[in-house]
Amino acid sequence: MMTQQAHKILHIQASPSPDSRSASVARHFLAEHHRHRPGSAHEHLNVWQEPLPAFDAEMIAAKFAVLRARNATPEQQRRWEEARRLSQRFNAADRYVLSVPMWNFGLPYRLKHYIDVVTLAGENWIWTPQRGYEGFLRDKKALLVYTSAGAYPIAPGDAENDFQKGQMRRWLKFLGITEIAEISAAPSLAPPETTAAALEQAKAEAERLALDFF
Repeated sequence: MMTQQAHKILHIQASPSPDSRSASVARHFLAEHHRHRPGSAHEHLNVWQEPLPAFDAEMIAAKFAVLRARNATPEQQRRWEEARRLSQRFNAADRYVLSVPMWNFGLPYRLKHYIDVVTLAGENWIWTPQRGYEGFLRDKKALLVYTSAGAYPIAPGDAENDFQKGQMRRWLKFLGITEIAEISAAPSLAPPETTAAALEQAKAEAERLALDFF
């Protein structure tokens, strides 16, 4: 009998609402995945509850002092270590589930803050003159669960109005994660029968992906 590899899955929730549609679909996926592969470990990270260091002028100075000049002060080393710990926690996962609502056609600012903190040179990407940018997180997979007030298609084609999906795809691919699945639970601003049908369809897609995507 073939045994399934157990993965460490990190669920990153980008909505502050406990009743979030995107988080609900993500949890449904994780429950179904656990039913099929009970050995996998699931970790939940809510970016609204996670203490994120400010990526301000002091953090930028600490970054350059550590990575370039290598003459960082103890305080700069401490500041940079805050970011490294969060980045290493992110990097340690084998699989990612990200529940992402659309805010003002783009990402919630707290998710963008998290992305800027954990995306670190030397931790999950590198640049060399010979090869350019290279992501370290190859052989990993990600599931993106979207919600939005309007019904924006998953397939590319509405770049003028949808800055949610393309940014998430580009970020993950920058890190080396190229196997990406996507689910949309949109629209959320529509007649009740329309929003209910969209949510049920998203959960059905989550059940299908839970069988074999991870």
